[in-house]
Amino acid sequence: MMEQGMRDELGVPTQQSARKVVSITEAAKINNVTRQAIYVAIKQKKLKASKGATRWTIDLDDLEAYRNQKYSRSKSLFNGELLFDNNKGYYSVGQVARMLNVPAQKIYYATRIGLLKASRKGAAWVIHMSDVKSYQENYLDKQNAEFQTG
Repeated sequence: MMEQGMRDELGVPTQQSARKVVSITEAAKINNVTRQAIYVAIKQKKLKASKGATRWTIDLDDLEAYRNQKYSRSKSLFNGELLFDNNKGYYSVGQVARMLNVPAQKIYYATRIGLLKASRKGAAWVIHMSDVKSYQENYLDKQNAEFQTG
């Protein structure tokens, strides 16, 4: 849907008329989130939107800006350093679970009972790759071998 734009003194459409706007439903589909998530972002003033007589409209440029500044675990910092710096061998519980092809709850359980070493940085658990390899060799591989022979 194109927004009705302004025209200069010669009647030629200005740049304003070329702006594309979308509804909340369309914005939710574009961002792969629910409509409620878009409403919340608007209410928290994280996403710019304007309300006409009955419908909210969101400029695509504003939607792009919101998407770029949106929270991401991969960009999380702790004391000024990346929390999950994969280049240095530090991973999140979710990343480790995907690597080992096991549920995240299994990783949390392994850390809780001491099978997998993990450290707490703020609210997040951080696991080093050397500890992942040790857990895999000493526990997962043995468990898989027992399952296959049993």
